[in-house]
Amino acid sequence: MKELVPDARTLHGWFDRDLPPVLSVAPGTTVRFATLDSGWWAGPHTGGDRRRVPEHTDGAGHALTGPVEVRGARPGDVLAVRVDDVVPGPWGTTYAGARPTAWNVRLGVEQPAVVPWEIDVAARTATGPVGTVGLRPFLGVMGMPPAEPGRHSTIPPYWHGGNLDCREVVAGATLYLPVPVEGALFSVGDGHAAQGDGEVSGTAIECPMERVDLTLDVRPDLLGRPLTAPVADTPAGWVTMGLGDDLDEAAAEALDGMLGLLGALHGLGRSEAMALASVVVDLRITQVANRVFGVHALLPRDAVR
Repeated sequence: MKELVPDARTLHGWFDRDLPPVLSVAPGTTVRFATLDSGWWAGPHTGGDRRRVPEHTDGAGHALTGPVEVRGARPGDVLAVRVDDVVPGPWGTTYAGARPTAWNVRLGVEQPAVVPWEIDVAARTATGPVGTVGLRPFLGVMGMPPAEPGRHSTIPPYWHGGNLDCREVVAGATLYLPVPVEGALFSVGDGHAAQGDGEVSGTAIECPMERVDLTLDVRPDLLGRPLTAPVADTPAGWVTMGLGDDLDEAAAEALDGMLGLLGALHGLGRSEAMALASVVVDLRITQVANRVFGVHALLPRDAVR
């Protein structure tokens, strides 16, 4: 097993195809990542001054660890990311009302709130001033740089991954991403100890990750079909992800992916797949917080027998 920790060599706050990989692995290799929290904080929010890690630079986005080259990955291939284990750190933070957006004003959320959490990994709970919640840890960001040169923001999700914020991609899931660049150049970050669908305040329980074990593999397609958007096989079921400028566009993209998936799984045409989807598929709002809207379609496991 290879290991990567967040340090001056591995930390970055953007996607860039020209950023040299810090690790090169063969397909099928398991890499153990550790990550900072998304805001580059070096410790919990305690009411006093908080220190960011020295590698933080103005204008950087999420604190990412990587990139990892997966040898042999080519544009048009599929990167399969199997999530073997996810262990959060001992603290986290949720923020709300930090910006006077139309969303916050409409809902009366006009005063900033910073909610610190103590995370108990053994008990699988997080406790803060608003209560105790169960843990469901996952990485908000898993992705690769676009083919276009230059630095690209980590904030919006992309068709090749990035800030997807899909709460179903927990341990036991495999995320499938279209490969946009030679070698994949895969990076991770934005640890979430728990998050609701939508990530409505713009943040989850943002936390460092002590350990995330990911097995990285390459395949030519998914279920015999080319892949053009993220798909995941999760403990809850198959998930297809849609991104758009509004929820209608994102929902249509997620459903388009699901119809293709149902066709591949069950040999259905588009109309028959649409009829089946209307019976067994759930459309869920992935997130509304990151410039691009996300919707995912969920086909529950064993929904079709």
